[in-house]
Amino acid sequence: MAVSRRGLMATAAALPFLMRAEEALAQGVQPKRGGTLTTIVNPEPPVLHIGINNQGPTLIVAGKMFQGLLRYDAKLQPMPELAKSWEISPDGLEYTFRLQENVKFHDGQPMTAEDVVFSIMKFHMELSPRARGVFGRIKEGIAVDANTVKFVLSAPFEPFLLMFDVTVSAIVPKHLFDGQDYRQAPAVAKPVGTGPFRFAEWQRGNFIRLERFDDYWKPNQPYLDAIIYRVVPDSQSRRLALESGQVMMTQSNDIEPFDVPQLRARPNFEVKTEGWEYFGPLMWVEFNHRVKPLDDVRVRRALTMAVNRDFIAQRLWFGIGKPATGPFHSATRFYDGSAKTPGYDLNAAKALLDEAGLKPNGQGVRFTIRHMSLPYGEVFTRLAEFLRQSFRQVGVDLQLESVDVGTWSQRTANWDFDTTINYLYQYGDPTLGVERSYVSTNIKKILFSNVSGYANPKVDELFTKGRDAADPAVRQEAFSEVQKLLVSDVPLLWLMEMAFPTIYDKKLHNVITSGAGVHASFDDVFLA
Repeated sequence: MAVSRRGLMATAAALPFLMRAEEALAQGVQPKRGGTLTTIVNPEPPVLHIGINNQGPTLIVAGKMFQGLLRYDAKLQPMPELAKSWEISPDGLEYTFRLQENVKFHDGQPMTAEDVVFSIMKFHMELSPRARGVFGRIKEGIAVDANTVKFVLSAPFEPFLLMFDVTVSAIVPKHLFDGQDYRQAPAVAKPVGTGPFRFAEWQRGNFIRLERFDDYWKPNQPYLDAIIYRVVPDSQSRRLALESGQVMMTQSNDIEPFDVPQLRARPNFEVKTEGWEYFGPLMWVEFNHRVKPLDDVRVRRALTMAVNRDFIAQRLWFGIGKPATGPFHSATRFYDGSAKTPGYDLNAAKALLDEAGLKPNGQGVRFTIRHMSLPYGEVFTRLAEFLRQSFRQVGVDLQLESVDVGTWSQRTANWDFDTTINYLYQYGDPTLGVERSYVSTNIKKILFSNVSGYANPKVDELFTKGRDAADPAVRQEAFSEVQKLLVSDVPLLWLMEMAFPTIYDKKLHNVITSGAGVHASFDDVFLA
């Protein structure tokens, strides 16, 4: 990440917004105020407060109500948000953020440096295992004055500046959380942030409505009056809602991949797969290493070789995404394309299972395992069926289990599965989004941790080396080696580098303007 040591960005603070306005004017479109954006959220989030819940649907909706200090472009370069400028000391230990002035929370209270220090040092430190691993490196968080924050690190940490997106460390009001049980505080039910839209109403099972915050800190923004997220559980009903104009936009898993080609052909729709660069989502089959024979690397390797990943990317996801080559998304820093997971080879898979002593019985079955389907839409049901057929070709009986979102989350976190599907965001750097799935210190009964139970001391050592090194060359060496080890151990069956379609009416402008796509604040989205 090329960031100057003197990262003063004051002159750039308005640049992204100016650029987008100029682009709109160049196309003969004048940004204007007014109108309601009706869209979809799927599945319905359990709560709407970032930090309390960090699942995708929560991040998409709450990203309009909350903000982080920074946001990031498609190349993961930081841009101003609640911080208008920042400086990094020559030794890499001190990060000083100058905050935007006149920022208010939705309850009218001013946002100050105290709120920033509380959010980073207490709120997210307690609630987020991933953030805790990074923010634990902060030796001191100082509110220098009302609009200046300084973080002093115990040691240089090269990817530190990637931690300040709203989806990772939203700034929350200290006066509504400090001294309380964060998960039970009243502000969880009625979120209060600094974003362009404030919480208005939530009819569970029906819709979530956000309204323009009139005291928003950017003059004359947001343009929209309101955003309504409709809850539509059925995938074909979501497609019909978009085609009939009942909603103007869909995102993430709203539209099944097999429906995208037809929608792409509609002249009134724009279809974008950009806006996921910051997240780098990677999908895999989660193996529970506590379940025999999944503890045997030969079995995991054989199951990997039984799956045609090209078929998944092209025939199930219709080219929205591409086959995974290993544990790192190719957009993640320090990706090494030479470390590749075993390819599709049924004969080699059978030979490995024979070598493991798993001979077929009279029905041709070597062993039986359960598979808990990911309840995120029909395409994941089709994926489960495809995996069952693929494993059956090498003599493995995959018994499918269907569950709801809450049950899937609970059972996965409690290690109550044999195999399941999961996909995690990598956040641009292996220390921020990859390490958590493989280091033994993160084997916890917490969703999105190392729930598989995989442990390799050398992998732990390499992730630590890459995490602690200040020199990018040293980090590359460590992460290249860790990728080779993981590909050898196949702790997971990596399937696909995911992308998600954002489909919207062409009357809607400025939808995708950063590497976080639909998770952004939408303060510059307008209808024309």
